[in-house]
Amino acid sequence: MKPPPKKKPLRAKRVAKKSQVTQPKDSYILRLFVAGATDRSHLAVLRVRELCETVLKDRVKLSVVDIYQQPSLAHEHQIVATPTLIMQMPLPVRRFIGNLANITDLFSLLDLGEKGRIVL
Repeated sequence: MKPPPKKKPLRAKRVAKKSQVTQPKDSYILRLFVAGATDRSHLAVLRVRELCETVLKDRVKLSVVDIYQQPSLAHEHQIVATPTLIMQMPLPVRRFIGNLANITDLFSLLDLGEKGRIVL
């Protein structure tokens, strides 16, 4: 008699399903990396917060990281230029690097399309 075939571990699938369940489909997790209290950093923070307050409203969690205060996070996320906005959820993870002056490119990054048009 042959021994019964071994079952494949299902752990990876369970973890993926659990993370999808806990995160609502149309919510966003954004992380903005800036370098110190420069004018460019301040402008990036203002633009992203304005976007969060006007378009994304209660569907976003934003964290701002100063790479001088938390260099380990900058190293972990492989930040080479600032400001850098990382959209961690919904997947796929996307990066927007630059001064965030072109808000239309930011809308395409976040897949907001035409409905997300605001003027800053």
